[in-house]
Amino acid sequence: MPVLRVALDLPLHRLFEYVSAEATTNDVGLRVRVPFGRGEKIGLIAEVAETSEWPLEQLKTAGEILRDLPPLPADFFALCEFAATYYQAAPGEVLLQALPAGLKRLVVPERRKGRAGRSPSAVSPPPLTEQQAQAIAAVPGEGFSANLLFGVTGSGKTEVYLRLIERALASGRQALVLVPEINLTPQLETRVSARFPSEKVVSLHSELAEAARERNWRAAFAGEASIVLGTRLAVFTPLPRLGLIVVDEEHDPSFKQQDGMRYSARDVAVFRAHQLGIPIVLGSATPSLETWANAQNKRYRQLLLTERANPEATLPAVHVLDTRKMVLQEGVSEPLAAAIAARLERGEQSLVFLNRRGYAPVLACPACGWVSRCRRCAANMVLHLADQRLRCHHCGFEHRVPKACPTCGNQDIHPFGRGTQRLEAWVQQRFPEARVLRVDRDSVKSRKQWETVLERIHAGEADILVGTQMLAKGHDFPKLTLVGVLGADSALFAADWRAPERLFAQLMQVAGRAGRAELKGEVLIQTQYPDNPLFSAVRAHDYPGFATQQLKEREQAGFPPYTFQAVLRAEAPEMTMAIDFLKAAAALPVTREHDAVLVFDPVPMKMARLANLERGQLVVESPSRPALQAFLPCWREAIEQLKVPSKLRWHIEVDPLEF
Repeated sequence: MPVLRVALDLPLHRLFEYVSAEATTNDVGLRVRVPFGRGEKIGLIAEVAETSEWPLEQLKTAGEILRDLPPLPADFFALCEFAATYYQAAPGEVLLQALPAGLKRLVVPERRKGRAGRSPSAVSPPPLTEQQAQAIAAVPGEGFSANLLFGVTGSGKTEVYLRLIERALASGRQALVLVPEINLTPQLETRVSARFPSEKVVSLHSELAEAARERNWRAAFAGEASIVLGTRLAVFTPLPRLGLIVVDEEHDPSFKQQDGMRYSARDVAVFRAHQLGIPIVLGSATPSLETWANAQNKRYRQLLLTERANPEATLPAVHVLDTRKMVLQEGVSEPLAAAIAARLERGEQSLVFLNRRGYAPVLACPACGWVSRCRRCAANMVLHLADQRLRCHHCGFEHRVPKACPTCGNQDIHPFGRGTQRLEAWVQQRFPEARVLRVDRDSVKSRKQWETVLERIHAGEADILVGTQMLAKGHDFPKLTLVGVLGADSALFAADWRAPERLFAQLMQVAGRAGRAELKGEVLIQTQYPDNPLFSAVRAHDYPGFATQQLKEREQAGFPPYTFQAVLRAEAPEMTMAIDFLKAAAALPVTREHDAVLVFDPVPMKMARLANLERGQLVVESPSRPALQAFLPCWREAIEQLKVPSKLRWHIEVDPLEF
């Protein structure tokens, strides 16, 4: 009787075996109902064999093999196998997470047919600049090539993507476009649909309803959808005619999954392009240093867009305001306030950027020193004055704002610091005639709200925008001519060695919102450290100079991309439990058998307590990626043999972005 080897969505590094009289080798890649424990699960048939190392009478009988879809293809299994091997994840987790939730349900609810969307009006492509034409011509139509499209903000990177997509469609192929944020998907979908009105364009992201996501996934898998737009999980979508992959804003940390299988969608996309022998384009105005190093080493082809696509638009003038000798009102200097007033007089829009939502970062009592700390995390609870709540932005715990200090009863408790809500209130008070619009995760929680906000901005119904990084990338507001940046200094002295790279990218991205049309743009960055080289590079729009200096420092310090890292993390009710486990893992004999791998001492994580769990970590690194990859599975298997307390959880993360 045929033996099915089935992948289940479990954190176990093995397949489960069942017998099935109806199975054939053609069923590999189909879903199947199987008994598991006292219930049933939906699994994926990874192999059909004739024999098993177990006696056949000991194997359970599989249930129905679901044949409503064709089998998943071999390249899908190869992609998931690579991800599971490289990121030390369980095969079942990888294979099953790539399927929409509806395909993993035992009982499938009745689905309503999706409503047909309105066909957008066709839009003619704009004329290409010389650099855009050169970039398009440099990307081969066939065969694997990794291409870095390095273009300043407003240089027309999206138009390059669209022309390359057009070329792929003309040859009968599909295109996959990955974006870092869900809120970037609707406007890109609108633009792509308008350019290709006769093609089926679908989106795949977590904000879609379950039925819509499954419907779009099925259309992509069947080859009915020619263009797929999605966030990081879309990289695993099986596409039978895939001919082009685009990763927009490739530097964005949102492409790295931070739970479950901790993978980088950008890196998986590069592997997938290599696997299928197709071109991939990584686009950014501020590439990640790893990608930039690959381009400098000629592993990636570099395509340059050094000027804005609109011939009447120029890069904004960037000025650094030294706030050491200035009196600030709610964090805003008088020169910035005067610049906002000038834009109001001219009927132009301004953006005041503060990457901290809420009213204030903390509520405190000046009498006894009490502060609004989260009882579940090593973090403060943020004051949200609009709804009178204290909220932890890490674990989500919240409660009402106390009327008096919980410790001493003092009723004179104050907010300290500022967030976007407090800044919005001050801006409205300072400019009562202005229409002020705050844009952050508290004011924009759904796709519909986001689309409404964008419509208001484009219609000129907002004079001053107060926002976080939601407004920093990918948006084109023709009337926006001033960007003021508050609170940039905190990242200059962060313990995270990636902080300068992230700060530079954030400043360049938000600065790029200004002056994208014929109106000239200006950027004012407030800082107490105006002589910092990072601000000099921002003023000069000099990413290559900044990247060269950062890579030199990383090479001297032995940081990626000049070394390769993984981290073992443990979470437990007590820190001693987590650290003891990490010490035991570090002392395993396998750690002494791989000379090219360095194992560091275990330490608490930067956020040492999260959601009532104490967290520790242990970093391992090697100058050789193959050496690290050879070590990790051996180490993981040895760790799995350790006796671990039932309340402790652990995982390995490869190429970590945070510590």
